[in-house]
Amino acid sequence: NIDKIGEEGMKFTDFYASQAVCSASRASLLTGCYAERVGISGALMPWSNIGINKNETTIAELLKSKGYATAIFGKWHLGDKKEFLPLQHGFDEYLGLPYSNDMWPVDYDGTPLAKKGKRKSNYPPLPLIEGNKIIDTISTLSDQGSLTSLYTKKALNFIKKHKNKPFFLYLPHSMVHVPIAVSDKFKNKSGKGLFADVMLELDWSVGEIMKTLKDLGIDNNTLVIFTSDNGPWLNFGNHAGSALPLREGKGTMWEGGPRVSTLMRWPGVIPKGSVSNKIASTIDILPTIAEITGAEIPEHKIDGVSILPILTGKKNITPRNTFYYYYGKKLIAVRKNNWKLVFPHSGRTYRGFEPGKDGYPGKTGLLTIKKPELYNLKTDISETKNLISQYPEIVSELNIIADSARADLGDKLHNIRGKGVRKPGRIMQEKTFVDNLAKGKKIYIKGSPGFEYSGSGNKTLINGILGSMDFRDGESLGFQDQNIEILIDLETQTNIHMIECSFMENQKAWIFEPEKVEIMTSSDGKEFNTLKIFKNNASKEKQNSEFIKFKISDLNLNTRFLKIKAKSIDTIPEWHPGAGGKPWIFTDEVIIQ
Repeated sequence: NIDKIGEEGMKFTDFYASQAVCSASRASLLTGCYAERVGISGALMPWSNIGINKNETTIAELLKSKGYATAIFGKWHLGDKKEFLPLQHGFDEYLGLPYSNDMWPVDYDGTPLAKKGKRKSNYPPLPLIEGNKIIDTISTLSDQGSLTSLYTKKALNFIKKHKNKPFFLYLPHSMVHVPIAVSDKFKNKSGKGLFADVMLELDWSVGEIMKTLKDLGIDNNTLVIFTSDNGPWLNFGNHAGSALPLREGKGTMWEGGPRVSTLMRWPGVIPKGSVSNKIASTIDILPTIAEITGAEIPEHKIDGVSILPILTGKKNITPRNTFYYYYGKKLIAVRKNNWKLVFPHSGRTYRGFEPGKDGYPGKTGLLTIKKPELYNLKTDISETKNLISQYPEIVSELNIIADSARADLGDKLHNIRGKGVRKPGRIMQEKTFVDNLAKGKKIYIKGSPGFEYSGSGNKTLINGILGSMDFRDGESLGFQDQNIEILIDLETQTNIHMIECSFMENQKAWIFEPEKVEIMTSSDGKEFNTLKIFKNNASKEKQNSEFIKFKISDLNLNTRFLKIKAKSIDTIPEWHPGAGGKPWIFTDEVIIQ
């Protein structure tokens, strides 16, 4: 049934999701923008305080202005708080999961993780939401196996209900994202394993929708688009699928990550059995739909272009000849026509690692590209032949394109903040102000805060404003895999009674309190006396998120300089989902009174 969409319509060979990861990809699909522009990065966690901004225009909102009924049944992943859910962003109906189906307190084999100290045990129960309300909990693999048929049933009812008026249906299935599961009706039906069973059920779902459109006599007046949010998660082995002959998969911006299978069908408009090898992307869907329906493009800048000329078979028109490969606010590569320039970066690799099996992941590695690499994707789709030395003029042209992208959308690799970046939606917390003798004084920090967590610079720690548990609020500084040293110069000898520094603990977000904090003072800035050393079991699992305060009271001390040293844990502990990764420490206001 899936193949039949291409046979009766068009297959795209060079179609891209904007990023090879869940939330960023979906933000782009619905807004027509690179994810960097709308401030959505990576995969939002269940405890995230951000989501899609109410000022962004989604495809659903665009079409509601033209009288369309709108619905989504499936995975949302653009924020799970009420203000971020679909009904607040143009959809009339919603049933599905607010985020990925693997974000649940269940082990790879389906065993509940009720005991603390186990991987993923800190995830909340996985909710099934209808409208704005939780109606059930997905707690077993059997529950997961019911999702495809549940989404399909809702989709069919929606189509039948709105057969006589314009409608927009968005059906982002949870499958084949791990953990994969299938209903009893399709269990062992393929004879080729669970992944094939899941694909068979998805193919059935597509078939039921296409059959319903035909039975209602509206299939010739319906544009059907089948695509994906990213390539396969290859370290899950026989539960992952394949991207061959493309290089790598999900979580990378080699072609196997963002280049996705895409088919479109619209009888009488899209030539039957046609193939397009022109560059196109999910960011182009919104402006294409706008042109088809006569809806107005959003007033704010978008990155997509209408690919209606491609759909109608106008081969002499090329709506898009460039594409930016962003991942996690880093510009990994750029493409123009058949040429792709990859920039120095480090990222995930599956190469050389044995994949997992039967729901368990295998290991992945870290690949570091030290110099730019150039590939001709027409003659080398697998990105194996680096031609950087042979085509300097093409490299120069692609570098100009990259510079333009960085100026507009930023680049974490070069610490560039883009001028065209908009903020995501955020649940704001009230600011708390404190008296602080250090406010307006000099402060120096040994350590480099993360690109996204640098607040307003060093002064963030002595501005008299306390940070909140939203570590993106700009009122605390975040440092990854670093020990830090803070030096404050009060500029004159000052009598102080209290010193307090706070560090966030939010283990769900990979943020751990320091394992050691030392507070020192000096009159001359050369010889420092230690006032107190705090030591903590920072690797121990803790369920609560809070600021840990390190405080010395009842002082009667004349001093000018204050120094604070904080030592991070070395690696994220084994019980954590990010085991072996690089931990963060976030420091808040240093208060001197």
